[in-house]
Amino acid sequence: MSSTTPDTAYTRVLLKISGEALMGDQGFGLHPPTVERIAREIKIVHDMGVEICMVIGGGNIFRGLQGSAQGMERTTADYMGMLATVMNALAMQGAMEALGIHTRVISAITMNEVAEPYIRRRAVRHLEKKRVCIFAAGTGNPYFTTDTACALRANEMSCQAIFMGKNGVDGIYDKDPKTNADAKRYDVVSYDEVLQKNLKVMDASAIALARENNLPLIVFSIDAPGGFKSILEGKGTFTRVQRAA
Repeated sequence: MSSTTPDTAYTRVLLKISGEALMGDQGFGLHPPTVERIAREIKIVHDMGVEICMVIGGGNIFRGLQGSAQGMERTTADYMGMLATVMNALAMQGAMEALGIHTRVISAITMNEVAEPYIRRRAVRHLEKKRVCIFAAGTGNPYFTTDTACALRANEMSCQAIFMGKNGVDGIYDKDPKTNADAKRYDVVSYDEVLQKNLKVMDASAIALARENNLPLIVFSIDAPGGFKSILEGKGTFTRVQRAA
C-alpha cells in the first residue's frame, strides 16, 4: 500500500464516464484500445496517490430508457441496462489490472462469480488500500440512472468531488457545442442553474443529491490526454458545478 500523500486538493474522487466513451469510433459495444487508453489516464492519477472510485454507464450496450420507449417493460429494460454496466466494469477492470492497478468491481446486483456485493465499509477499506473500486449495476433499482448511482456512491464513499469524464466535450456549454459554433463554456455554474437552464449534466435527482451534500462536479473531456491529471493539479479545461457564491 502506497503511503504517498497526493499533491492535489483531492485525495478521494469518483470518476463517472459514459458507456459511449468506451466505444471509440465504433457505433456500439467496446473498443479495447479506447478502454486501455482511459485505463492509462486513470493510472496516472492513481500513481499520484489519489483514491479512485468509478461508475461507468451502459449506453454502449443497452440503455433502459430506450428499450422502454420501444415497448419493453420499463423495469426489465432497466435491469438489462444495469447488466450492461457490469460488462463495462469488467472490461475496465481487466484493462487496469493489466497496468498493475488492483481493482474491484462492486455490483449492486448480487453476482458473486464476477463481482463483489456492495458493502460500504468493505468498499471504503479497498480505497484505503489504494484499490480502484468500480461500482456497477447502478443502485440496483429500476427507475434510477447511473447518474443517481454516481452521486449516491460518491457521498457514501466520502469523495471530495465527482469527475464527469465526457467524450467530445470539455465542460458544460450554454448550448450543444457540436452543433452550435457560438456555444459558450461555463467555467463555474451553480447546481440551481444546471436545473433551471436544463443543462443536461446529470439527471435532476443526481444534481439535487450533490447539491444537498455540497459535492462539487467537475465536467471535463476524457478524450484529452493527461486531462484527468491536469485538472487534479488545478490546470486544464473544465466546468465546475458548485453552490452559488
